[in-house]
Amino acid sequence: MSIAYIGLGSNLNDRTKNLNEAINMIEEASEIKILKRSRVYQTEPVGPKDQPDFLNMALEIETALSSLDLIDFLQGVERKMGRQRKKKWGPRNIDLDLLLYGDQVKNMAKLTLPHPRMHLRKFVLMPLAEIAKDRVHPTLKKTVAKLLEDLKEDSKVELF
Repeated sequence: MSIAYIGLGSNLNDRTKNLNEAINMIEEASEIKILKRSRVYQTEPVGPKDQPDFLNMALEIETALSSLDLIDFLQGVERKMGRQRKKKWGPRNIDLDLLLYGDQVKNMAKLTLPHPRMHLRKFVLMPLAEIAKDRVHPTLKKTVAKLLEDLKEDSKVELF
């Protein structure tokens, strides 16, 4: 069994319902157990600003799935929920990002671990720090709390 962290986001339709639906689908998987969940944060979008604010949160899970099988599973959840990838950083009803998977470091077309921009995103680090502040980033060798402290990005992220 491996410990992994997932970032969740939604900025279309009923955002809370979207997050809850994704969590329910994750919980239903026999190979995944949710250990911790952060509170929900409202965040301004990264990239195009002409879209609604996001709701973001993070999960800590224990899983028997490999990292590649887990990303396939998460993308399957997105597809089942009707996610359409039309525009990079555009609006979406659900976004599930595999942030960390144990101490794995991968750089593949299908999967990059740790998530390549997680240390640059306040909307990722704030909920992640809530549930895993002492978790060490496998390549940067800093805790999530330290990454958040060092972050220069000043986007608006607040509890929802």
